[in-house]
Amino acid sequence: MSGISKTPEPPYYAVIFSSQRTDGDRNYGRMADKMVELASQQEGFLGIESARDEDLGITVSYWDSLQSIKNWKENSAHKIAQAKGKTDWYKNFSLRVCKVERQDFFEI
Repeated sequence: MSGISKTPEPPYYAVIFSSQRTDGDRNYGRMADKMVELASQQEGFLGIESARDEDLGITVSYWDSLQSIKNWKENSAHKIAQAKGKTDWYKNFSLRVCKVERQDFFEI
């Protein structure tokens, strides 16, 4: 999970997950890695980008359709991670789904 995702030409969808963590890891890192691996195996997955500092984390995953996003949301292992997030890992979080209509890549 490093670098900028090479996504196809738009349109496609982005799921933006912003979060503030609770103190301590509580196996968060291991589960996060597992979720990235699992998501990347899902039909319609296009890529992921993630950044975190001491206060805020932002993960953007890219999908080919709203149906692919819905299928990921309903994945049984992902549902377990979602529940743990609400009880153990996050002080608060937000989730936004956006349609990407334009993109520009710059390599410097």
